[in-house]
Amino acid sequence: MSRRRPALLIRPELDDRALHSTLEELRPGRQLHGLGAGRPRPLWEPAADLLAETGPDWDRRVHRVAVLARALPPSVSERWAADRPGDGDALVLRAWARSVRAAAEGHGAVPEAERACLRAAESCPRDPAPWLALLELLHSLAVPAHEAVPVWSEAVTRAPWHRTAYHQLLRYLSPRGHGTVADMLDFAAQTAARAPHGSPLALLPVAARVELVAHRQRRMPLGADGHWYEPRAAEEVTAALSDWFETAAAPHAEVVTDLNLLAFALIRSRRPAEAGAVFGRIGPYMTPQPWGLLPDPERTFLYWRDRLGR
Repeated sequence: MSRRRPALLIRPELDDRALHSTLEELRPGRQLHGLGAGRPRPLWEPAADLLAETGPDWDRRVHRVAVLARALPPSVSERWAADRPGDGDALVLRAWARSVRAAAEGHGAVPEAERACLRAAESCPRDPAPWLALLELLHSLAVPAHEAVPVWSEAVTRAPWHRTAYHQLLRYLSPRGHGTVADMLDFAAQTAARAPHGSPLALLPVAARVELVAHRQRRMPLGADGHWYEPRAAEEVTAALSDWFETAAAPHAEVVTDLNLLAFALIRSRRPAEAGAVFGRIGPYMTPQPWGLLPDPERTFLYWRDRLGR
């Protein structure tokens, strides 16, 4: 009998089961069908329980706050902050949710979002999340990179080598964001050189190369893939394997994202033999990026995963 292949899962919570359960509990249908019957249950309570359980695990906390801020209706974080005015978790989630919405809601929402971020930072002085929420806001407003770096510095002062913080600034410095190719590549290389052994930031130059290919793909679609065959690209991918993937580093909140990034880079660099072990750890979790750079991302992912990741 052939072994059944795992389903393909594409979801922002990645492999975070506790976050997935919270999002399921907060689905409108679950709320309307008597969940928690017998006692009043605020709509925000599952999110509050999750963030209280997360505690000062800044890596996982930022991931969970970012996903909740995008997945939940704005009324949830607003109601929570109104019901519990001094609750730091409520203020942080409200800050991130407002930052995500501000650019789309118009000029009047921007100062409110900024104030929400600074209020959350005041309430949670050790937490990098309010500063990363503010960085998200600045990115959406196309604020110049040199004005955003001090905000990023506030975050990494509180959580050195925070994986998401470095990826946020990389996106900022990308030519697809508000920077230049040279600034982006230099930042990625310097970060990887300084990061502790076993840090997922060893993968930052690979993430920068994906940004570079995506940038060039918009300008010259037929030639962009050549960047994977440069000697420097091979060195970046090899370093990501030896300095992160092959170490005994504990999984982090966005490990699935990094595994997808590494598998993609190995495939595009024509190193399928080394990609097999990476696909074996990915399991069913595909991320839209970087596979979205390819014409048929889901089919391509499944082809390589099922061929190599046995």
